[in-house]
Amino acid sequence: MRKNRVNPESATTREVTKPDEQWRQELTPQQYSVLRHAHTERPFTGEHVHNHEDGSYRCAGCGAELFRSDAKFDSGTGWPSFDEPAVAEAVELRSDNSLFMHRTEVVCRRCGGHLGHVFNDGPTQTGDRYCINSCSLAFEPADK
Repeated sequence: MRKNRVNPESATTREVTKPDEQWRQELTPQQYSVLRHAHTERPFTGEHVHNHEDGSYRCAGCGAELFRSDAKFDSGTGWPSFDEPAVAEAVELRSDNSLFMHRTEVVCRRCGGHLGHVFNDGPTQTGDRYCINSCSLAFEPADK
């Protein structure tokens, strides 16, 4: 049911590009590790895992709106999970064959920041589970 197709690694020209040193200065060490080097935060440690407020989740690197609270669900995995992006074009899907398995990586289309992975075992109509690192997201409450 995914609306996005997996794209080659460098298929997209990024709207937001910065030198590595600038990313390092603007992001926390954990955000830099995840967003710029595709690492993963430990499960159940992120600030957005249990967030149930209404609002939107933006890229912590560039501010692009990625997900909305109405698409969030508790997957029990320890990472925020969503059944679809706020706008399909906000994220890019890439083939990821690291760690001796095949997965689909989710990156911010605007800045190329690593967000997490998407799996086809979601409990909603989309069938998707976007498993996203909390530190790659900035939450904006709906009342703003």
